[in-house]
Amino acid sequence: MPRHSQEMRKTAPEVDPLRLGCGWSRRDLGKPLVVIESSAGDSHPGSVHLDDLCAAVRDGILQAGGRPARYTCTDACDGISQGTDAMDLSLCIRELTALATELHVRSTFADGVVLVSGCDKAIPGHLIAAARLRIPAIHFPGGAMGRGAADMSLDKMGDLMADLRRGRVTAEEYDYWLEEACPAAGTCQFLGTANTMQVMAEALGLALPGTALAPALSHYQRRQAIRAGEQIGRLIEQHLTADKVLTQKALDNALTVHAAFAGSSNALLHLPAVARQLALTCTLDRFQQANDRTPWLVNVRSSGKWDANLVWMAGGVPRVMWELRDRLHLDALTVTGKTLGDNLDDLHQSGFLDRQPRHLSNYGLSLRDVIASIDEPLAPRGGIAILKGNLAPEGAVIKEAAVRPEARRFSGPARVFDRQEDAIEAIFAGGAKAGDAVVIRFEGPRGSGMPEQFYVTKTISSDEELSRTMLLVTDGRFSGASGGPAICHVCPEAAAGGPIGALRDGDWIEMDLGAKTLNMTGEGERRFSPEEGARVLAQRLAESPPTPPPLSDWPLLRLYTALATPAAEGACMELTRP
Repeated sequence: MPRHSQEMRKTAPEVDPLRLGCGWSRRDLGKPLVVIESSAGDSHPGSVHLDDLCAAVRDGILQAGGRPARYTCTDACDGISQGTDAMDLSLCIRELTALATELHVRSTFADGVVLVSGCDKAIPGHLIAAARLRIPAIHFPGGAMGRGAADMSLDKMGDLMADLRRGRVTAEEYDYWLEEACPAAGTCQFLGTANTMQVMAEALGLALPGTALAPALSHYQRRQAIRAGEQIGRLIEQHLTADKVLTQKALDNALTVHAAFAGSSNALLHLPAVARQLALTCTLDRFQQANDRTPWLVNVRSSGKWDANLVWMAGGVPRVMWELRDRLHLDALTVTGKTLGDNLDDLHQSGFLDRQPRHLSNYGLSLRDVIASIDEPLAPRGGIAILKGNLAPEGAVIKEAAVRPEARRFSGPARVFDRQEDAIEAIFAGGAKAGDAVVIRFEGPRGSGMPEQFYVTKTISSDEELSRTMLLVTDGRFSGASGGPAICHVCPEAAAGGPIGALRDGDWIEMDLGAKTLNMTGEGERRFSPEEGARVLAQRLAESPPTPPPLSDWPLLRLYTALATPAAEGACMELTRP
């Protein structure tokens, strides 16, 4: 099959001199052209080191006889935007990354692409682009950073800030720990969205086995980056395109692995967005089915105990998939050119799965401290649950693995806010108290761009009584570091006329995690059935539709909110054709 790069040369006489003007040789003009697309930049620790990995990928492409071309669309960091209006742009980053990648690859007429990224929005942006482009593609994860003194990591900073405001730590203590939270390059140490999406890229078969969560800038990671550069040449020769890897079987494998990891709830936005590009099925019900049939195996924060590097040391995604092999589609094709089953057999026979846990001895740990067996799991079900009811007719998401047993059921009055900042101040001031359901609306994709409500969750979880007794409900989303009885992605959202927009202070809210329900069942002192609650909410919406906050004057955010699909469908920008 003719290569894109060579077909372009026949069409445009300017191509060859322009390539030569970039320092190419005449021999380079006839080689397979591979775009190395990265999110490298000085924006945050998850991107600051990616140029080094791109250089290693470049070496691999050159060794395999290809010609690399490097492109960059730097992402931004949710941690830096957290708690500010800039967080409203967070999902815009994913869309912009996908669009920029598509622009670079299509306008270059590349024969293949290696996507190098490590963080929350860049990885799903790259996966969306790979699905759209349907050319040979490999994702290379940016790897995870190590931990600071006394197991310090970035996910603990929110708790420390809340403790500082409550006078539980001194300014001097706080100042010390902030220097320990991010000791090196790489993605944050816990299983937030960034590390979850590294895991998902590998589980989908689009990343080489054993590359997710590897220590950033380790010799192992550089060797694997070279290997990725070499492997893309083979995929081009075989015409093994991304759409042949990103199949329904691969997607279902990823859902199963996500359940076993108790991964970030943000994957319930990103995987549907990837699936949408290829008309694959990735509904909330499908997530629920995966979590019902898959035990929780991986003991990693925020739901578990250990940091993400230790998961890689225990054997990483391959070890987890080995435990789950009877529940996976082993015939799913991967970017090795082999099936998932072949990859696992190769890793087992090579001794990788047995040798890798030796790293844990440095920490006094064994394999089963970090990755449980299928016979003795951490819990019989995966980490995510989908709730439905008159407040979320189309579904809402809760990280079940992070909910204490005593918080699995809730019944109490609503305290309703239209901005997370107002909710935080009310909690600190006592305006929202133990036993309340804090409701934050108009924070969905069509409302404010669906920012994370991270500081609200930390304000609650850092207080022992509130973490046991307070419920949080929003049509926005949470950080992967969030925990406790926090319900997100409520659909339909308030800005789309959803019932959450009709709630009032004092309405009675009931949540039952066992029954997977979320309902409004009362007004003031009056109680009624969920069915009656649905009628009350519908009547309120008909008589007095809630007024959303004013639209942002930021062009990118206005574009995103105008075109975003519902959260349950990936919250991705889409133009509906007439």
